[in-house]
Amino acid sequence: MNIDFHYGVIYIAARLGGLSAPDAQTVAHACQYIDDATTPGLLKFDGGEQFERFASAHKMFDYQNVQDDLNRLVWTPFHFLPAGVGDTLEERAICRPDSDVARDLVKHALARRGADNALHRLGVTLHTYVDTWAHQGFSGIESDYNKVSHLEADDCTREDWLERLERYTVHLVDRFQSDVLTRALPLGHGAALTYPDLPWAKWHYRNGKGKFVRRDNLPEFMTAADMACRVVQAWVAKAADFASQPGLPAAARAALQQLLATNIDMDEMKRLNVIRDAAAAGSIPGIQEPIPVYIAKGAGSWKHIATGIKANDDGDELSQWTRAFETSDYRKFHDAVKEHRFAVVQEILPVCGLRLA
Repeated sequence: MNIDFHYGVIYIAARLGGLSAPDAQTVAHACQYIDDATTPGLLKFDGGEQFERFASAHKMFDYQNVQDDLNRLVWTPFHFLPAGVGDTLEERAICRPDSDVARDLVKHALARRGADNALHRLGVTLHTYVDTWAHQGFSGIESDYNKVSHLEADDCTREDWLERLERYTVHLVDRFQSDVLTRALPLGHGAALTYPDLPWAKWHYRNGKGKFVRRDNLPEFMTAADMACRVVQAWVAKAADFASQPGLPAAARAALQQLLATNIDMDEMKRLNVIRDAAAAGSIPGIQEPIPVYIAKGAGSWKHIATGIKANDDGDELSQWTRAFETSDYRKFHDAVKEHRFAVVQEILPVCGLRLA
């Protein structure tokens, strides 16, 4: 899933689920920031203070994509949550929609309501949870299940996005060395290109095990949006059972489905802007307000506000630590990332027979 869903749709689901606008923005920002928090290691301050961070994503064609040990701590807990079902580690590592493991992870986040970074943890968890629908059938470790052949779209009659996808693919091949691309394919859904992340796509492929797989993203994405809304409703109601919550109102669900089905630009930022315009215009029943602008890096970003750093990385000069850093969204998000990864890797997966780190 891309920013149009992780930020735009999650914001809408959070508002329809009962969160205030500021709280919905925090949850949606944390949900999307999982894809943008690519700077790992210690953040060092000029007075000697330090703050530990984990990267929750790598760039798609980053060389680190070929290092399986690192991927187990990045792609597996945040993007390709294993379902823990099967006889072998390879089978148990496969991501499946709304698995028992995913529901346990959501319950962990709901139990954190009292923490000062509880909303950030909720956003982090929702990213992983909704990705179980988009990334189903793939895994965050090297696996034959991630190998793709005979990749095609099912509906070639009405969708000019196929032409745009072909041009986009050519652009990627031109931009990146082919050997790097080839090494990246066994990880996640790299070999399936952007098909898993496009809300409207109908497509099919054959995986490395020889199994034919057919996918229709729209109903899967709508179920993910509905379940995200249920999670928020349980959060607001202080309930432990989120699955029994009502979910998206029928009229809002129908409008959102129509929006996702027709919003087919290959540029995810343009798709986000369409969603923002729809929310501001009241096109989705139950919400009529502007969705705040999302700033991943640079001026106005969570990192800049917390540290003064405008660079995409940590810059050349050390920033000054202040007590305000401790109450910042940046600190709260990164602590939520650490808590989330520990819960997945050390608490939830070992119970399912998965020791990945």
